[in-house]
Amino acid sequence: MNLLIDTHLLLWAAAEPARLPDAARQAILDPANALHFSVASLWEVAIKRALDRPDFRVDPGPLRAGLVAGGYLELPVEGRHVLALATLPRHHADPFDRMLIAQAATEGMVLLTADHALDAYGGPVRRV
Repeated sequence: MNLLIDTHLLLWAAAEPARLPDAARQAILDPANALHFSVASLWEVAIKRALDRPDFRVDPGPLRAGLVAGGYLELPVEGRHVLALATLPRHHADPFDRMLIAQAATEGMVLLTADHALDAYGGPVRRV
C-alpha cells in the first residue's frame, strides 16, 4: 500500500519514535507499504520552526535527508494537487493537512495520521 505519512508522524518517527502510536509503527515497518512524505510537510516544518513552535524544533534539511536515506519517497506538490483542493470539503482549515489529503486522494494513497480532526474526510485518511 502507498502511505503518505502526515507531518507529526514523520517528526515522531524521526526524532521521538516512542510517541508513534503502535498502529503507525506497524504500518511504517511493514515492508509491503511504500512510505511517502510530502514536500508540504517539509514546508510546514520550515515555517513552524521559524515561528519557534516547540513541537517543530526539527531542522527540515536533515529531516528530509534522513527520510530519503530511510527509504521514504518524496512527493512534490503539483498543480493537480492544488486543483484538488477546490473539491475538498472544508471540514478542517489547516492548509497543510488539506494539502496532504488532496495529495493522498489525487495519488490514490492512504494518508496515515494521528489527527482526529481529519476523520471527517474518510476516504484516503487512515487514523492510527
